[in-house]
Amino acid sequence: MMEPPAIPVRKAHDGLELPAIGFGTYKVNGFAGAEAIKSALQVGYRLIDSAFNYENEGIVGKAIRESEVPRKDIIVASKLPGRHHQYDQARVTIEESVARMGLDYIDLYLIHWPNPSQGQFVEAWQALVDAQKQGIVKHIGVSNFLPGHIDLLIRATGVTPAVNQVELHPFFQQNEQRAYDDAHGIITEAWSPLGRANQMLKDPTIVRIAEKHGVSPVAAILRWHLQLGDVAIPKSMHADRQRANLDLTGFELDEQDMQDIAVMDNPEGYTFGQNPHWHEED
Repeated sequence: MMEPPAIPVRKAHDGLELPAIGFGTYKVNGFAGAEAIKSALQVGYRLIDSAFNYENEGIVGKAIRESEVPRKDIIVASKLPGRHHQYDQARVTIEESVARMGLDYIDLYLIHWPNPSQGQFVEAWQALVDAQKQGIVKHIGVSNFLPGHIDLLIRATGVTPAVNQVELHPFFQQNEQRAYDDAHGIITEAWSPLGRANQMLKDPTIVRIAEKHGVSPVAAILRWHLQLGDVAIPKSMHADRQRANLDLTGFELDEQDMQDIAVMDNPEGYTFGQNPHWHEED
């Protein structure tokens, strides 16, 4: 079993520590999915990101139980779907997540999105707070929340999320959200860290920076995340690519590279609510 590479650690206000590169499991399902997750753990990933809506909590738990990596060294995350925000439903859903994984606890549990039209996310947050007190989840956070949503949670419960997982990549850099998260001791996690449909991997700026450093476009983008200070959760079913996505410490983007990527930010091209993970929510 490989030692995890020297990846920086991000720390939240509540003491949660996450490696800057984790393993995403959206569409990682079935026994092949379990093997991919075991492979990811084998090559050095220690953060495994799942969700109730991914319909793979059982496979994630199976991979963790069968891995040679000690359970205490693995941080496993899952998420509460938007349709289960009513307090009692949320409590039962969290319990189901833990049971489905076949683990004694889940390290990090997030509200998948605020589902603002339903307007019950504060209730859902109280359910997460109480599940944390119960000990079945260790740390709690949110996903796809705007500053105003998080303000409401803090005002209602006095509890600040440890993590906010949002869409974040060079085309959508979330500067305001990251500044808010930083100010509140919240770790910003990037879903879709490489953008969508591989469009970004062909971007001339990214290709040029990658060639300059003798690395792949994927490595250049993940290195950008590393230097930006977030947690990126790329996904790959293949051990060699999994390993490559962790191998980011042999080069560094210079100030010009970071400036060139900064001007790629195009928030107008992305609007809140386009999360492809949300379509199963309602």
